[in-house]
Amino acid sequence: MASPNSQRTHAAASPHGKHLAEARHKHLADARYKLGFGHWMRRVLAEHTKAGRELHPETVHDLRVALRRCRSMADGLMEVDSDPAWREMKKSGRKLFRRLGELRDTHVLIEWVQKLEPPGDTPAQLLLASLRQREWHLKQQTAGTLARFDRVQWKTWGRYLNERAVRVPLNGPVFQHIALQRWQEAYELHRRALRNRSRTSWHRLRIGVKRFRYTVENFLPGAHAVWGNDLKHMQDLLGEVHDLDMLWAALSRSGKTFTAAERVRWHEIIGKERQTRLDAYREKMTGPSSLWNVWRGGLPQNEALESSSLEKLSAWASMMDPEFTHAQHVARLALDLFDGLAGSGLPGPYRDLRNRLLLHAAALAHNVGHTAGRKGHHKESYRLINRMIPPIGWTAEDLEVVALIARYHRGAWPRAQHAGYAALQPIRRETVLHLGGILRLAAAFDLAHTQAVRNLHVQNPPEALLIWAQGYRQSAENARILAAERHLLERALRKPVLIRPRPEGPRQMHLEESTFQVA
Repeated sequence: MASPNSQRTHAAASPHGKHLAEARHKHLADARYKLGFGHWMRRVLAEHTKAGRELHPETVHDLRVALRRCRSMADGLMEVDSDPAWREMKKSGRKLFRRLGELRDTHVLIEWVQKLEPPGDTPAQLLLASLRQREWHLKQQTAGTLARFDRVQWKTWGRYLNERAVRVPLNGPVFQHIALQRWQEAYELHRRALRNRSRTSWHRLRIGVKRFRYTVENFLPGAHAVWGNDLKHMQDLLGEVHDLDMLWAALSRSGKTFTAAERVRWHEIIGKERQTRLDAYREKMTGPSSLWNVWRGGLPQNEALESSSLEKLSAWASMMDPEFTHAQHVARLALDLFDGLAGSGLPGPYRDLRNRLLLHAAALAHNVGHTAGRKGHHKESYRLINRMIPPIGWTAEDLEVVALIARYHRGAWPRAQHAGYAALQPIRRETVLHLGGILRLAAAFDLAHTQAVRNLHVQNPPEALLIWAQGYRQSAENARILAAERHLLERALRKPVLIRPRPEGPRQMHLEESTFQVA
């Protein structure tokens, strides 16, 4: 039987690969996907005006859709942007969204009773009368909530937050990573629902699929072009299961309106409709060719997953750090040092490429603490990084290591009394010591934020580690700064570190190999 909410269309399992790429190219040029966050913020105001004139079922639905779009986009963007305005905007619209939800649920129940009502069913008519009365009361309450909605503040948020939203490109690795997070969350709920088969587990699965669908719809228009129909169909099936569960709950609260025999009859009607939708869901979402596998195949895997996790952290840091180009430059210098040390055959953390990834992440995020606007930003950076949810494929300890490396880019050296450092295993403490020393020295090379030092080359003769710095100008001040900041790396390597300007032009390929005196 068709849903009373809308006509449902069934789509076959989505192809991917070539078709996904073609659809992405097409839809990138599609005007519907250029509307973005700012459009939906303005749409809320337009639908709010309509709802103020009449709370018709379609008007209620359209305003809820616009609010939901803004809220779901905020959920995705809050993964990479910690600006408190996102949370404030969501909180502002929450009360209206929930009040509209109560009214919308009542409209849906009315439609279901009308759809399923057997001819001449008196108890159903009594239930409809009760629902109509509830609808009237909810309209009065909703009208008051509409009147209290702050349109001026909403407009301000629309302008400000849209400027932040457009800084993260659609279809990019950041949103692919977030979509994979939503897929994992929804898939785990799917497994629980198949195992438990309770109303609560199916309801939670509906919410999980909805969050995944909205993430794809809002931020991955290319994938949505291929998956959109399937995503909507699955969400609709689970939504109708939820509607039918609500209808059964409403019947259970109807008291003496229904006799025992009538309750049994209605239970059979509802149960049949519910089972039909659950069977349709299982048919498409279980087995080797399930839509879950199709969707997972179009999201980051292996090297792409590692890259997307770093891109997500980088996007977050860029929103927090007012001089992110400096952090990016420091990251390049830090990786030069790591690669040079790894190529020199030194023992320790340089043999594990995973440590290179953690160093890269720490370098990109080492200055996020500046957003707090107070001294000791390196300690604030540590706290902010530690509050993040670890990217997919990362452990909480990985994130702790990144936070500690960032924390030690300046200030005190790692000490046993530092709680986070002391809690690590000895091999991890050694990693933090080495990588913290690298980041500390790399940051010192660009202390003035001029990016004058362009790259670093490492040589490892027996006497000392020699770093050739292209663009480095020898001066008393530069020598003083670097002498102070190289000591942590010297402690980790257990040998002196010397720094020299790297020759320019043809001489660059023939670095000085003469002996030098270690001070």
